[in-house]
Amino acid sequence: MTTRDQMLASIKANQPALLPTPTNFTFMSVYPDLTQQFIDVLTFVGGAALVVPDFASIRASLHTQFPNMTSVATTCPELTDLADVTMNVTDPHELSGLNLAIIEGPLAVAENAAIWVDERQLPQRVAPMITQYLVIIIRQSTIVPNMHDAYKLLNVDETGFGTFICGPSKTADIEQSLVIGAHGARSLMVYILP
Repeated sequence: MTTRDQMLASIKANQPALLPTPTNFTFMSVYPDLTQQFIDVLTFVGGAALVVPDFASIRASLHTQFPNMTSVATTCPELTDLADVTMNVTDPHELSGLNLAIIEGPLAVAENAAIWVDERQLPQRVAPMITQYLVIIIRQSTIVPNMHDAYKLLNVDETGFGTFICGPSKTADIEQSLVIGAHGARSLMVYILP
């Protein structure tokens, strides 16, 4: 018997007893205010959020935050007049100079400030990853406590693509120094409508 065989035999002889897989692997999260929890976590991970009453307030805020911005695209019907670029392109390379993408998120998660988007909001799935600045609009009523609750509401078979976005692009790979905007959007602004 080789040393390798001896080691594998020893590991096999000392394995713990098999246990059944839990049938209900979920947990409950309770927050006093789902919206505030979402905002606090998003701020912690480098994003920003603003509760607004309507699309007019979003428009005013965008004009203040991004004055004279060009190469703007949106899939939000209420803000199409702000766009000078369309996301409805056949070649995603046509969006290589995208400065600002404005999209809607149909579902948000309070525990980690993740926002679900799929191809219904993104005709070009690369848009939130290559834009310089990203804006996502959500509704307060779509914020759920945790990821277990989110997955209960999602039917991933309905679309060919979907992803959760949480905060701006960031990495701490090099000497554990946090860098925002390293691999994607430099900022994420979330507008929360009632």
